[in-house]
Amino acid sequence: MPDLLKKINVFFKRKAIRWLPCFLLCVLSLFNVPDACAGISDIRVGQGVGSVRIVFDSDQKFDYKVFLLSDPKRLIIDTQNVKVNPQIVKKLDANNFISDPRLGTVGVDDVRIAFNLRKPVIVKKAFLLPPQSSFGWRFVVDLELASEREFASKLGSRNAFTNDSYTESKIVSKASSNSKAQSIKDSNAKKIIVLDPGHGGQDPGAIGYSGVYEKNITLAMGRELKALLDKSGKYKVYLTRNTDKFIPLRDRVKIARRYKADLFMSIHADSALNRKAKGLSVYTLSETASDKEAAALAERENKADVIAGLNLVEHSKEVSDILINLAQRETMNRSSEFASFMVQEMKKSVKLVSNTHRFAGFAVLKAPDIPAVLLEMGYLSNRQEEKLLQQKSYRKKLAESTVEAIDKYFENMRHASVF
Repeated sequence: MPDLLKKINVFFKRKAIRWLPCFLLCVLSLFNVPDACAGISDIRVGQGVGSVRIVFDSDQKFDYKVFLLSDPKRLIIDTQNVKVNPQIVKKLDANNFISDPRLGTVGVDDVRIAFNLRKPVIVKKAFLLPPQSSFGWRFVVDLELASEREFASKLGSRNAFTNDSYTESKIVSKASSNSKAQSIKDSNAKKIIVLDPGHGGQDPGAIGYSGVYEKNITLAMGRELKALLDKSGKYKVYLTRNTDKFIPLRDRVKIARRYKADLFMSIHADSALNRKAKGLSVYTLSETASDKEAAALAERENKADVIAGLNLVEHSKEVSDILINLAQRETMNRSSEFASFMVQEMKKSVKLVSNTHRFAGFAVLKAPDIPAVLLEMGYLSNRQEEKLLQQKSYRKKLAESTVEAIDKYFENMRHASVF
């Protein structure tokens, strides 16, 4: 060491000080100082109905071991040959499955990532995706909601997912390719929209200032909106009714589910004792109405209808109850996203009520698996709005704004995918 110091002293005496940075870099390289950003740098979480996908971004391939533990319920991910950025524990997206991420060590150099589980789950998949497009390496863990018995049967490292589960890179590449192809196919498929003109037959709905029936206004609007959507060529569009006939509320939901709708929109026109009331509003589902007016309107529309069910034959009651809750929550979130686009587009051309996006327990909005909104086009009890709603040109403005909102909603859904 004294000889090394003498040599360094001689070096600086003979060379200009401007060489100092280069010298320091050379010295640091001898000690192989690791890049603080190397390895696993980020985490993303995407939640579906009864499932969750966790994705870790990495700049390198690594070995892993994924398994479950109990008391308390935990998801364990042991990583080998990779650095883990401690900041990822602060980046966990809100979800109903995992919480409280933390890092620990296993052995000398390996890092353990642990999560608490809010519900019993099983690990469906764990695999590495090679660099592709703008992505580097991605480590994916898929969890699926399970019963307590299923969870207990998958505990411990003996049930772990490791690199051995996907030993051939060709298998991973093929799975990635197939997944991408299916994703492209799904995104290119025409979205299915069900339009529901309110009331009909012996149910006239609201009666306007001069005696106009709501059922006739909603049917005209439904037909005109369907024509515009059909013309765009992007969607498959169905009407719950195309004639003046009565359809029970629960049957309207069944129609939407039979068509496997991606979006359901019920069309109505409002009425109020105060004839000065006017403006358009958009409702999404809430078991607790947002205000007294919404609650009264929901009660008037709903009568004795109940929540539509999911096909849950394959699941226990415990799992079914949780799935319904999760489906309803996800659907309500998507419905609210569409409602926000409706408000953005409608305010450009027509008068809106204050607090335009409202919440009520409408029966037609209660399918747990179909995003849905109820459009109140205006007040037939208001002389001016009744006249406007009878005009084809005015309904066309409403329809054009709705098409814009639908386009933006599905475009946003396409880009909102975590992966």
